[in-house]
Amino acid sequence: MPLEIVTIPCLSDNYAFLAHDKASGETALIDVPEAGPILEELDRRGWQLTHILLTHHHLDHVQGIDAVLAAYPAKVVGATADAHRLPPLDIGVAEGDTVQIGGESGHVIDVSGHTVGHIAFHFPESQVAFTADSLMALGCGRLFEGTPGQMWQSLQKLAALPPETLICSGHEYTATNARFAQTIEPGNTRLMSRIDRIGEARAKGLPTVPSLLSVELETNPFLRADQPGVRQGVGMEGAAPDEVFAEVRRRKDAF
Repeated sequence: MPLEIVTIPCLSDNYAFLAHDKASGETALIDVPEAGPILEELDRRGWQLTHILLTHHHLDHVQGIDAVLAAYPAKVVGATADAHRLPPLDIGVAEGDTVQIGGESGHVIDVSGHTVGHIAFHFPESQVAFTADSLMALGCGRLFEGTPGQMWQSLQKLAALPPETLICSGHEYTATNARFAQTIEPGNTRLMSRIDRIGEARAKGLPTVPSLLSVELETNPFLRADQPGVRQGVGMEGAAPDEVFAEVRRRKDAF
């Protein structure tokens, strides 16, 4: 049975996620931007938190953990390579390791770039990946520590997941990302249709996260640095994909 996924808005534009296994009652929390909304959702659903999966060390993804642990003695899982700047871990993981939530194994993927040591969690049976600030809706995280080549390789790992994978990313940045994407691929009709849907959702106060990987592959310029439309959009028709990605990222940083 697939995990039940719940999206929890936190802070001004963050998201946390709950992944609940109905058969066992085990529940994982992915990232902890703030405790209040998370504890309220757990209480409303009557779920017992058993695991906390951390994607990276940035404060807006971990700062609520002490208050959540005070209410639920959950096991904290994070990257061994980043343990020196994460909250104390019960389980350290690296790429290729798995995390068991009830009857399903989640696969750990190193997606360094936004930070070095950033990880994602892919649960193939539930067709969901928790990508935080690596692959985002119509975007990717700013490169605070990694190189463009490193981030491009990380995004390629995620792009290789099944297209029906639900991408649970860490922020509501989609409208801004959409305005930028339009400057890169104004002739992408699927992107234009998506921009309309994003505007409608945000006008109603609805989240644009999660998103389907298939949609990201069609519209996200950071995943499309190997496509003619993006190469043409940045005037780099003959360049290698990682070089095109670097230029797209540079332009987004200045957008």
